[in-house]
Amino acid sequence: MKQAGIVNIRTLSLPDIEQYFEEMGEKKFRAKQVWEWLWQKHAMSFADMTNLSKELRQKLGENFTLPSLTINATQYSADGTVKSSFKTHDGHLVEGVLIPTEKRYTACVSSQIGCSLSCKFCATGYIDRKRNLSFDEIYDEVVLINQQCERIYGHKLTNIVYMGMGEPMLNYKNVLKSIERITAPDGLAMSPRRITVSTAGVAKQIKQLGDDKVKFKLALSLHAANDDKRHQIMPINDTNDIKSLIDALNYFYKQTKNEITFEYILFRNLNDSIEDADELIKIYRQVPADLINIIEYNPIEFAKFEKPTEEKVMAFMHHLEKNRVNARLRRSRGKDIDAACGQLANKN
Repeated sequence: MKQAGIVNIRTLSLPDIEQYFEEMGEKKFRAKQVWEWLWQKHAMSFADMTNLSKELRQKLGENFTLPSLTINATQYSADGTVKSSFKTHDGHLVEGVLIPTEKRYTACVSSQIGCSLSCKFCATGYIDRKRNLSFDEIYDEVVLINQQCERIYGHKLTNIVYMGMGEPMLNYKNVLKSIERITAPDGLAMSPRRITVSTAGVAKQIKQLGDDKVKFKLALSLHAANDDKRHQIMPINDTNDIKSLIDALNYFYKQTKNEITFEYILFRNLNDSIEDADELIKIYRQVPADLINIIEYNPIEFAKFEKPTEEKVMAFMHHLEKNRVNARLRRSRGKDIDAACGQLANKN
């Protein structure tokens, strides 16, 4: 197997690496050692692989690349949330967040550098999409946030949410491959049940998740319960209206039986009335969803949206509960460092 020097070694399978070593006249077990360094010991360079000879490390460096994310800057919130900007090998920045609570330690990871969907309430939506993150870059985000979690809180991550920068369904293959490595016994060995992928609503790809029989949870960023209002704040609704999303979610559930959550940010005088709550209940009744997360709006400098009064929020929640809807009010964390829902924007 001839490999050019530009090949990222993490794109190879274990049999590929074994073949490479055999052709070099090296022992086959060396491939397993390298594999462990790549996926379990989290080597960021070939020089880190200390149980290999210097010559072998040099040869690997001549034949392969090992591009890794590095931490560019870290901010600490008063509530314990930690936001990091990560630098890619080609100089881009992308953000990820560690969210600690009493029972959970969650990594919120990004899947794209920027975003192409231009949701009006989201800071990332005002950044042009530069490129997709590769599966190993997403993996690195989780590794680096997990290391922070262990260092700061003495605990491993318990959950991962793909709710950072970008639309996961528009980077479908890399997102699924990253989850494959995160859940693999020879990777991070996390349960897929502790992973949630959030989408702004790409109906075709939601159905594809069903066909691929994925095991992780799915969250739909709904944020408005009729097409007119959703169109105003989420341009993706032009091509993926609410009916098509209901159909796709039902198909996904039929194929996987996996947990589905609706995400719904409350905006003052836009989607916070009792009539809006009734429309949301109608959608909830049409999908086997486990939960609606009601999220408080976090202001961003580009948009003029406001959060509703606490009385309006409580009235909305009470109406959902009165109608036997499983709803939870999610108070945002990390607002003081622009780490809350919708605030990730690579600001210095």
